[in-house]
Amino acid sequence: MAEEASFRDGVASVPGLSGASESVAADQQPKKFPKGVVLGKDGKPCRSCTSFASWAAQTKRDVATGSRAVSTSTTAVTSGPPADCPPDVETLGRSTWTLLHSIAASYPELPSQGQKSDLLSFVGLFSKLYPCWVCAEDFQGYMARQKPQVNSRDEFSQWLCRAHNDVNRKLGKPEFDCSKWDERWRTGWKDGRCD
Repeated sequence: MAEEASFRDGVASVPGLSGASESVAADQQPKKFPKGVVLGKDGKPCRSCTSFASWAAQTKRDVATGSRAVSTSTTAVTSGPPADCPPDVETLGRSTWTLLHSIAASYPELPSQGQKSDLLSFVGLFSKLYPCWVCAEDFQGYMARQKPQVNSRDEFSQWLCRAHNDVNRKLGKPEFDCSKWDERWRTGWKDGRCD
């Protein structure tokens, strides 16, 4: 999702800086980060916006330069973070889509005005509170283009499926056949493997 992140590539040299001042300026020179590391709005790497592999690459780089004493294994990098670690962007995304699709699956076929209002409020707040700020802003943009449809379970589930496919396209992942949404998220597959 993110390109190689870095702050300005260097500190502009200012005429008349003493050697000591130049040393201080060099110490404050922004770092470059590996491809895939997403910076938070505070300018620091955002753990919940970055994949574990990119985070581990950052950690390995820090270990190589001696700035952080952390051990990472190649197995951990390829399989994702251990279960007791903060979620990376991929773990967070999978868990979030599971939650959202499960909410859609339990949403009433004929919701009351209160239920419609609650769902719209939830989706709006969710898009503002999501831990990955890049993902949150992207979802807010999607909702501005495609208003949430909450008049029935089918309507909301199909809207959500299209939103999920919008993200899948951006990530280069295959799109899900939304006609199979009910089997995947509510009733189980017709072949009985979920029974």
